[in-house]
Amino acid sequence: MTRTVAQTLRIGIAQVNPTVGDVDGNLAKVRAARTACGAGCDLVVFSELVATGYPPEDLVLRPAVLSATRAGIETLARETASGPALLVTSPWQSEGMTYNAGLLLADGRIPAIRYKHELPNYGVFDEKRVFVPGPLPDIVEFRGARLGVMICEDMWFPAVARHLHNQGAGLLIVPNGSPFERGKFGQRAALAARRATETGLPLMYVNQVGGQDELVFDGGSFVVSAAGSLVARLPFWKEACVVTEWTRVNDEWTCGAGSAAAPTPEPANTYHALMTGLRDYVNKNRFPGVLLGLSGGIDSALTAVVAVDALGAERVVAVRLPSQFTSDESQRDAADSAARLGLRLETVPIGDVVHAVEGTLAPHFGARPRDITEENIQARVRGLLLMALSNKFGSMLITTGNKSEMSVGYATLYGDMCGGYSVLKDLYKTEVYELAAWRNRCVPEGGLGPTGEVVPANVMTKAPTAELRPNQRDQDSLPEYAELDAILNELVEHERSIDDIVADGHPREMVSRVQNMLLTAEYKRRQAPPGVKTSSKSLGRDRRYPITNFFREG
Repeated sequence: MTRTVAQTLRIGIAQVNPTVGDVDGNLAKVRAARTACGAGCDLVVFSELVATGYPPEDLVLRPAVLSATRAGIETLARETASGPALLVTSPWQSEGMTYNAGLLLADGRIPAIRYKHELPNYGVFDEKRVFVPGPLPDIVEFRGARLGVMICEDMWFPAVARHLHNQGAGLLIVPNGSPFERGKFGQRAALAARRATETGLPLMYVNQVGGQDELVFDGGSFVVSAAGSLVARLPFWKEACVVTEWTRVNDEWTCGAGSAAAPTPEPANTYHALMTGLRDYVNKNRFPGVLLGLSGGIDSALTAVVAVDALGAERVVAVRLPSQFTSDESQRDAADSAARLGLRLETVPIGDVVHAVEGTLAPHFGARPRDITEENIQARVRGLLLMALSNKFGSMLITTGNKSEMSVGYATLYGDMCGGYSVLKDLYKTEVYELAAWRNRCVPEGGLGPTGEVVPANVMTKAPTAELRPNQRDQDSLPEYAELDAILNELVEHERSIDDIVADGHPREMVSRVQNMLLTAEYKRRQAPPGVKTSSKSLGRDRRYPITNFFREG
């Protein structure tokens, strides 16, 4: 009996927020999206490794994880005896080898399995550690359509798309787990358009959304035509399920025009990344809320705003920890920040504890003069007290340091570095000011915080200081932040040489000094909490330097 070749297809794009390791919960999201797309939908497509969440890292080396995932997928396949088929992605073991696989679930079974061919092994990706690359994939026959399934990295190179075109594919489908970084969406869109125009095939790109440890995913799934033009785009920074209408004319598939959500502009895009990363880290790890030290400075003020926008004021507690060097101005600014956000503000003076620690150590320090040791005692007392509050009440302590400080080691190990998550970890100090100024003008979509000036004007304009000694200013120890950040950007993001940076107009002595601080502080960064990645070269995930390292230019 000859099956009638379909001339139309209704394909659902399911942009969901999975949780790594929650196989049952993730497959429940798959089921919910299938229901949302409706019985009239033919196929629902999901993002990369939706069954385990992405990236699963070494979880896929555990046989129990592979067994649980396979059992869940097989149960899900049986449920497709009626209703829409599913294209899901999952770790999949075959003949003792583990693949990153796309699986078609249809008619109550698994009629097709295709493996990821290009495995990324750079930056935040190390898939060659846990997966075996598959062969160039064959097309997938589905209800008269010839689908070319390319998983994430397969789209970044022309070989897989060309192979599928040569096999007679009529439509390219790309399940993705593409993390956010500034400027990344433009790269994705340009590559998708290039693959489409090279092959003359329309392309569907399905990305995940949400936070996973240090990575955040911005969604923005889309469809481009065979000519590379945008046909439809899902929203950014939220889960969504959209059914697209496809028609075949003269053996060519076209997608009916759909809504196209506008890309989120900067700096709102980066702010959404911070909000999403913190919200999902707290919620997925089941913390009741967060607490932070509120110093009256710009970093803690912005961190508090992000926390309120992400979680709501009722789940955020701010703590002032004044010492003998804390100014009345800083106390007032911290109280002002808390009041604008509707935060509960606790005050825990540290003077008595610092005095007790110094007294205990005095016989051992002898006649040595006061120096950075006593400054660090204050920071470590603050860390001790904040961690005690975190332990007692269950809220996670979040740190407030930025990329400029962490790059050059301007932070106290076991002091202000204490905490479970770092919201500003991948933002230079100048970027912190830019985001704070933007947030004073705008409220992010989905943000739970108030409108208006949430970061006080005085916090925005006063000189930054750690207040660990009389009249201390950050610029006593560091170059001006505008110059420091410019040098760090060249050293970290672009790996440029000292000679090249000096040629840009920066003093050689300053560039050499910043490079030395950067390399010397690696041991601190290895012990720093995770934090939201927003740039192409985050410290830790992307930039992995040895701690013991004698190399210095010049």
